[in-house]
Amino acid sequence: MPHADSSLIPSIIQTKEDFWSHVHQQLEALIESPGNWVSNLSNAASLVYNALRSFKSFGDGERAVNWCGFYLDAAMFPGQSSTTFGRILHLGPFNGRPACQLIRCEAGKGVCADAWAQRRTILVEEVDAYPGHIACDGETKSEIVVPMIWDGEGGSTVLGVMDLDCLALGGFDEADQRGLEKIVQLLVKSCLWNI
Repeated sequence: MPHADSSLIPSIIQTKEDFWSHVHQQLEALIESPGNWVSNLSNAASLVYNALRSFKSFGDGERAVNWCGFYLDAAMFPGQSSTTFGRILHLGPFNGRPACQLIRCEAGKGVCADAWAQRRTILVEEVDAYPGHIACDGETKSEIVVPMIWDGEGGSTVLGVMDLDCLALGGFDEADQRGLEKIVQLLVKSCLWNI
């Protein structure tokens, strides 16, 4: 099967639970383990973005999901580290419109920063009501951000976050959260990280 076909959703898949299970299986086949994090996250962002846009049971179809990607701790990038402003998340692989390149890792500095700082998934039904929301795309109405937590011998480290935006209010729910958390776990285990 051509790699591009992995984002096609068979018509027999009708529920979000079945959708996320299918996407997880497709991602397992696409990524290398252990693999380069840039390559693996690039394929993951593309797969999730395009699969959601082709899944007719999700929101408004093609216009529902408008961004899917990753923000990673600056330490993941060669020659980067913390700055005088503290920890920074850098824009990583994504699909969608251009986005913010840097996010300060401080509570109250947006959904991505809060998920990173709190080490938990944050599901936002209405971004305009979220304190400190960063509007990269003014059309975004809802968002979900999942932290990428690596557990090693020296403890756990938040590598970054997976971020998805939607054009619909309440676009994501608990089924999406469970599915995305499993995808993030797969990615964290499957990539070679600069830790």
